[in-house]
Amino acid sequence: MTTYTVASLHRYPVKSMAGEECDSVPVTDRGLLGDRAWALVDAASRKIGSAKNVKKLGELLQCRARFTSPPESIASSRSDGSASDTGAPAVRITLPDGTVIDSGHPDSESALNTAFGPGVSLVSVAPDGLRLEFAAGTLGGKYADLTEIAVAGSAPSGTLFDYAAVHIITTSTLRALEKEYPEGRFAVQRFRPNIVIDCGDATGFVENDWTGGTLTIGSDVTLKVSIPTPRCVMTTLPQADLPADPRILKTATALNRRDLGDLGHLPCVGVYADIVRTGSLRRGDPVVISH
Repeated sequence: MTTYTVASLHRYPVKSMAGEECDSVPVTDRGLLGDRAWALVDAASRKIGSAKNVKKLGELLQCRARFTSPPESIASSRSDGSASDTGAPAVRITLPDGTVIDSGHPDSESALNTAFGPGVSLVSVAPDGLRLEFAAGTLGGKYADLTEIAVAGSAPSGTLFDYAAVHIITTSTLRALEKEYPEGRFAVQRFRPNIVIDCGDATGFVENDWTGGTLTIGSDVTLKVSIPTPRCVMTTLPQADLPADPRILKTATALNRRDLGDLGHLPCVGVYADIVRTGSLRRGDPVVISH
């Protein structure tokens, strides 16, 4: 049994757009409250808007999204005091050119169509049959020829995650990447985790050994680690003050290709986890890892 600490917490109000750092956040059975609460969807194709589809929507990473009111207020207003991710508050989206779109405004859908194409709208629940489109060659194994997969993977039905409800990365993994490619900027934002765990002086990709293990965080939350997180070209795209850098993915490929079964051997950074017990997460919480 090993104990580390929570270095930082992150959620992303709109899928593939810039996120926000939290000092504390409730965890529901559907993820960190407010995380991937909204996503762009093309009604005609039933495909979700993701920066993984680089040619069409790579610029999503350069958009900023903020809730117009804290989702925590929804949780605190429930009579039983529990957290819920239903009824997500409206979001205010700032496009790369400075244009602001408020999802609560009557003209918001028209503005989204102007910015991202006709038929695009914001949804907070994944409709049946929703697909995630990505660049060819992103996956391997028997899925190598696919360019789209069903949204949510092992996450609860109706959620807008790629695969699982929680994504975790460690400080030791970021250090390992930086050591191999010192000129690269391996900022947390490139990998879009929910939880960054401070592993002290540990070295290497320590979370590789957590698959199948349990993480108990603080006094409330328990997570079950499922698989290493496969990475794609999205990690190399420009966002905020981070430049485009194809060597980010090449470094992960050189250092940490993992056997993901049917998915093949893929570059991985971080791990996915499922929620066993809900509660609240706080920066500085102890993280106990057991197998």
